[in-house]
Amino acid sequence: VDEVGRGPLAGPVVAAAVILDDKRPINGLRDSKKLSENKRILLNEEIRQKALCWSIARAEVPEIDRINILHASLLAMKRAVESLEIKPHHAMIDGNKLPQLVCTAEAIVGGDNLVDCISAASIIAKVERDNEMVLLDKQYPGYGLAKHKGYPTRAHIEALAVLGVTEIHRQTFGPVKRLLEK
Repeated sequence: VDEVGRGPLAGPVVAAAVILDDKRPINGLRDSKKLSENKRILLNEEIRQKALCWSIARAEVPEIDRINILHASLLAMKRAVESLEIKPHHAMIDGNKLPQLVCTAEAIVGGDNLVDCISAASIIAKVERDNEMVLLDKQYPGYGLAKHKGYPTRAHIEALAVLGVTEIHRQTFGPVKRLLEK
């Protein structure tokens, strides 16, 4: 299990859970941040075809603002595990915190670069969220969401100052909160 989207100022946090098939290995799995966009897209398709099962879940912006990004990330992870067609006996989670699950679980710091199933979850979560940010860019033009995926780049912060805060922006995150307080 892994998540993506903890640091952006806009959009959901997305988590994925993947159960790989030992009989159908996938070469090149690693932390999604260490792969090119093209490689992530290719691996995303291969993971979805070869895994025994996978699921994607999320926590939306209002949830992030209500319960904070850590708890929203854990909630998205819990939802991803609960959505798996095959119920796992044990979950390996990237990071140092665990969501509350019905199965046993272990936190693995750097797991997205160490454990294939976590790498696979990292990849499909990242591709899913990136695709969503491209769609949101069309809905909210001028913010550059397709390019920076909601992260707090200079261009995004400048666009926020000019265009204002939207419902897809996390109101409890510093740069957005400061604009709202003005």
